[in-house]
Amino acid sequence: METAQTLDRGLRLLQLVAEASAGLTVTEAAARLGVSRAVVYRLATTLGEHGMIRRDSGGRLRLGAGVLQLARRAQPLIADAALPALRRLAEQVGATAHLTVAEGGEGLALVVVEPSWTQFHVAYRSGSRHTLELGAAGRAILAGRAGDYGYVTSAGQLQPGAYGVAAAVPGVEGMEASVGVVALAALDVDVVGPHVVSAATAVAKALS
Repeated sequence: METAQTLDRGLRLLQLVAEASAGLTVTEAAARLGVSRAVVYRLATTLGEHGMIRRDSGGRLRLGAGVLQLARRAQPLIADAALPALRRLAEQVGATAHLTVAEGGEGLALVVVEPSWTQFHVAYRSGSRHTLELGAAGRAILAGRAGDYGYVTSAGQLQPGAYGVAAAVPGVEGMEASVGVVALAALDVDVVGPHVVSAATAVAKALS
């Protein structure tokens, strides 16, 4: 039981640090966990040995590089789970579908699926990055942070002549993402928007 309690506290500390954009002091972490500073020190030391938590120059606890390594290893699993919903979306809409995940202030196109039956479509590469403030995919992620999981649109923000529709993926703990489509012509958002929202929900279910 003691081992399980220590593990639980360590995971809770990791979550608290992840949610604190400015980091946490040991005192703040102890108060939120309801434990002593000594317990937090021990937990932080152990997590630090595995690269999960680090202490900055001011002594505040922040996420370590080990978390990024775990996230990168998880990306292929996320891609596999999202692929069926993205394929359906691309075929339904006749536009390039994508899953975009947040990494800091940027959106990373993790999975891209092109429709099989169109003569022309947008070539959008996996691994492409852009600021979250530009384009439907990034703006949908920002909307999701505010609890809005409806679809958002964009026109020519990332590429002249390109139109996008995207919706945040709802309710996946620890991941901010959106599902969207991009096309070379204006999209009928009344038709495409609900398909995008449905695909985002399907991705969330596949990842839960």
